[in-house]
Amino acid sequence: MVSDFIIHVDESDFQYEVLEYSTRVPVVVDFWATWCIPCRVLGPKLEVLAREAEGRFRLAKLNVDENPRLSKQFKVRSIPNVKAFVDGHVISEFSGVLSDENLRGFVKRLAPEPEDLLFEKGMNLIVLGAYSEAEDAFREFLSTKNDHPGALLGLIRALLFQGRGHEANVLLSNFPASSEYVTAQLLKPVAQAFSKADISLTVSDNILDAAYRNSIRLAKRGNILAAMDGLLDILRKNRHYREDQVKDIFVGLLALIGESHPDARQYRNDLSSVLF
Repeated sequence: MVSDFIIHVDESDFQYEVLEYSTRVPVVVDFWATWCIPCRVLGPKLEVLAREAEGRFRLAKLNVDENPRLSKQFKVRSIPNVKAFVDGHVISEFSGVLSDENLRGFVKRLAPEPEDLLFEKGMNLIVLGAYSEAEDAFREFLSTKNDHPGALLGLIRALLFQGRGHEANVLLSNFPASSEYVTAQLLKPVAQAFSKADISLTVSDNILDAAYRNSIRLAKRGNILAAMDGLLDILRKNRHYREDQVKDIFVGLLALIGESHPDARQYRNDLSSVLF
């Protein structure tokens, strides 16, 4: 026993310690040998990751010289060879020594950290329209990783879907440089429009201004598609209304609903037809 999360296995206990155990948590089997120099590099790295994971996966080390039948059964033709088992089956594997980043990625896909599950939860809740619950998930995630761009963007989207422009504005003003930065900038006009105190006013002598205010009011209440329809009507009458502010808000709402939204492509096409 190397640690609580690392074991040595052989042909006598492989069935229980690997195949049956993998129905509870993933088991990563390191096929190695004492004469294998790359094994001496890879083995300690796997052990470090197993200790860090604290039981989210088990590392089982198997000496191929001492267990030839298992090596043949699992078609181990070169070492080091690593196979990941879930529910008694190999679901992923590699040979040789991976870079530290790729090795950590291999393990992370098998046994995500609890914080990563929170991030995934938040993203899925956004898709389901459970914006308050998504906000809670992102805030909990950010309590341990407060500069994570993906989670910050997720929180901003959750806030905007709830019409909370001021809070979103604060987060957008200090958004970190990242691959999410461009999307964050697209959301700024939406957050700024939601923050305006006079949007609630309903009376206006200007037809386009009244339509604009109504569209923003609809968007703040979560009726994003109706708001986008209203903004399109404004752009059809005046493509540069409010010095392109309407266009920028429309693009921001597109970024808010995301490319995966079933209507996103149609609205993007509608915008193109109006502008060009």
